[in-house]
Amino acid sequence: MSFTYAVVGAGRQGTAAAYDMARFGDARLVLCADADAGAARRAAERVNGLVGRSIAAPRTVDAADPAALRAFLDGVDSFLSAVPYWLNPEITRAAIDAHASMTDLGGNTDLVRRQLALSAEAEAAGIAVVPDCGQVPGMGTCLSTYAMSLLDETEEVTFWDGGNPLNPQPPFNYILTFNVAGLTNEYHGVAHFIRDGRHVEIPTFREEDYELVDFPEPIGRMEAFVAGGGTSTMPWTFEGKLKTLWNKTLRWPGHFAQWKAYMDAGLWETVPIDVGGSPVVPRDVFHALIEPRIKAAPGEPDLVIVRVQAKGRKGGRPARAVVELIDRFDEATGFTAMERTTGWDGSIKTIMNARGVTPRGANPAEVAVPPALYAAELRRRGFSLTETVEAIGE
Repeated sequence: MSFTYAVVGAGRQGTAAAYDMARFGDARLVLCADADAGAARRAAERVNGLVGRSIAAPRTVDAADPAALRAFLDGVDSFLSAVPYWLNPEITRAAIDAHASMTDLGGNTDLVRRQLALSAEAEAAGIAVVPDCGQVPGMGTCLSTYAMSLLDETEEVTFWDGGNPLNPQPPFNYILTFNVAGLTNEYHGVAHFIRDGRHVEIPTFREEDYELVDFPEPIGRMEAFVAGGGTSTMPWTFEGKLKTLWNKTLRWPGHFAQWKAYMDAGLWETVPIDVGGSPVVPRDVFHALIEPRIKAAPGEPDLVIVRVQAKGRKGGRPARAVVELIDRFDEATGFTAMERTTGWDGSIKTIMNARGVTPRGANPAEVAVPPALYAAELRRRGFSLTETVEAIGE
C-alpha cells in the first residue's frame, strides 16, 4: 500500500521530513507546501535529488488561510505541520475537515492541549492527530517511554537534551537551527514536571536547577538547566503514575549565565514599553538583534544529544535504564543533526499515522506511539541509539 504525504512548511525541518517520508514511508507522492513558492520548489527538488526519483512535488499554500489549506489537504493521507506553532490549532481543524491525519512540530503546550481537546472530532473523521513532535518534545518523549518499557515498573524519569554547534565559537558558543521565537518561548516562563507524584510548575533558568553533565569524549562536559516545553503533555499523562518526571536543556558551558542575563534584563518580555515615545516590545527587539548573530549557516555542523534515565524495578530488584541518542551533521545528505532529529521524528509519526499504527483521535506521543517500534524506526534510519539496564542499590 502506498500513501500521499504532505509537509506544510518547506523549511529546514520540513524538507528533512519530506525526504524521510519519500525514503521510508511507502510514498506514492510527497507534497512540499509553503507560502513561498521558491521554498516549496527547492524542497521538492532537493528531496527528488537525494532519493533519485521524482516523488516530491511543490505546492504554494498559505497555512494561515483555512480554506486554502483545507482544499490542499484533499487526497492527502497524512501530513506534518512544520509552520509556527500558533497556527497548529486551526490546522488541526482543517485536518479534521479534510480527513487527513496530522502531526506537527509543536512548540507550545497550552496549544497542544487545545488540539487534544479535539480528539472526539478527529476520531469521528477517522484520522490520527499526534501533536508536539520533533527533537524534544517528540523524540525525547518517545525515548522516555522506551526507557520505561525496559523496566517492569518505573518510578522516576529524567531526560537531558540539546542541539548545539559541534564546534562552538565565541561570543555565543551556540547556533540557532530553528525559529528564534521557539527558543525564547522555551526559555521564558515555566516548565511542567512531576514531583512526588504530582504535576508542578518550575520557573525556567533557576540557579538551583543548574548542573554539569558529562558525556563521552570528544563531547565532554556540558551544562544543564530548566527550560520550558520539553515534557509537553507528559506531566498530565503520568501524574499519579510516576513519582518524578524531570527534563533539562543541554548547552556548552557559559550559555546559562549569558542568556539568564538577557532574561533578567527583561529582554524576553512581550508587554510593550515606552522608548522615546514609541511602544516597543522587548522580545521583538531581542529577536531582531540576536537571530542574525546566531543563525546557523547552511551546512554548519551541529550536535544533538538526548539522554534518558528511568528508575524503577526489573525482575523484582531496583534497576535503572539509560537510553541515549547522539547525532551529528550528516555530510552525505547535508541534513543537520537538528533537522534529522526534529524532521525525522515528525516523519516517523506521520508515517505511523498513515499506516494505522497510531490510534484514531488526537493523542499525545507518549500514548499514541509504540515505544519498541519507535526505537526500531530510529535504528532503521541509522541513528546511534544505545541502551543499558542495570541493577542499582536499594
